[in-house]
Amino acid sequence: MSISDWGSVTMNCVIPIEGRFVLNNAKPASHHLSYDRFWKRYLDVFDSVIVVGRLFLVEDPDAKPVEGAGISFCPLPSYTGPMQYLRNFVILRRRIASVTQNPSAVILRVPGAVGGLVWHEIRKSGQPYGVEVVGDPYDVFVPGSVKHPLRPFFRWWFSRQLRRQCAGACAAAYVTEQYLQQRYPADPDAFVTHYSSVELPDAAFVPAPRRIRENTRQRFTLVFVGTLAQLYKAPDVLIDAVGICVQDGLDLRLVFVGDGKHRSELEAKTVALDLGERINFLGQLSAGEAIRAQLDQADIFILPSRQEGLPRAMIEAMARGLPCIGSTVGGIPELLPRDDLVPPGDTAALARKIREVVTDPARMACMSARNLERAKAYRNEVLHDRRVEFFQYVRETTETWLKRRKY
Repeated sequence: MSISDWGSVTMNCVIPIEGRFVLNNAKPASHHLSYDRFWKRYLDVFDSVIVVGRLFLVEDPDAKPVEGAGISFCPLPSYTGPMQYLRNFVILRRRIASVTQNPSAVILRVPGAVGGLVWHEIRKSGQPYGVEVVGDPYDVFVPGSVKHPLRPFFRWWFSRQLRRQCAGACAAAYVTEQYLQQRYPADPDAFVTHYSSVELPDAAFVPAPRRIRENTRQRFTLVFVGTLAQLYKAPDVLIDAVGICVQDGLDLRLVFVGDGKHRSELEAKTVALDLGERINFLGQLSAGEAIRAQLDQADIFILPSRQEGLPRAMIEAMARGLPCIGSTVGGIPELLPRDDLVPPGDTAALARKIREVVTDPARMACMSARNLERAKAYRNEVLHDRRVEFFQYVRETTETWLKRRKY
């Protein structure tokens, strides 16, 4: 931040994030957190932004650039898991210290280890900061979602850290309307709002609800969009549920959009259940038209997650008029009514719910109309004003703090 006088301030913002970034033509890139689709929104208030995240040195021609006018990237080592984190800890601390040494606003996208490192660094000076709370570590480390002997400790530690981060923030923005606010409350004097990170331009919406076909004996296509890097979103449960439905005589096809280290074991699972011809793994697709094309070809979107903040993929599916089935975790109950939900990890309940929906065309038509209308609450123009108000509060609070330090 450079200051010519206190009436004219140029304000930079540092934003640490837990996401994985890759390379495209040797430049930082991402499928969902690209410059055009995500980062440039912060420039509505801040003059420049430094994104702090892990950079994996692999080329991905389908990923989109992160950097652009006003947006730069501070690469961290591409660690995965606690052991690699510890091996890279000294480098991580040095990079974090270098990027936070100049006066800047700070918005932590939490939970995550990267945001935690920045938080520990800025606490030394008592600097104000904002938090964008996008997930729940208590649910992230629920049994079955992460296979690690220290899972119970991580569950306690990261939940405790997030509570402290929210309690100490000058402003907090949550992706849910109520759920995360109740579990991780902000200070009573803090500025609090809520908005999703989803990007829903006019092109993301279909003009009308779907016309549901009456013949329930035809093949139905189910679609899942989410990471396979962990089992947070329960793709294993979905495969088992589809297997039960097929054994019971339903003609189903399942499409997975997403990639990660568990893909190979999930593919092996489909073969073991004799579902290889019914389940397709498409890998990672670019956000926008490529994913919308898959949503438009499907009959139902299913996300039986073990943990969630507020799933952007589900909101995008709702904007396409898709009937959706989800679990009762995180912010999903804020999107879907109780009749469209199942308990997390309950394969039998999920199989029953799939059967209920695909054999009831009238119900699917109602789900389509209701979901399309609900998604309109997440249009860009609706969320924009909330974001700007939050960013502005963080900026003004930081400016006030810097003035007091100067004088």
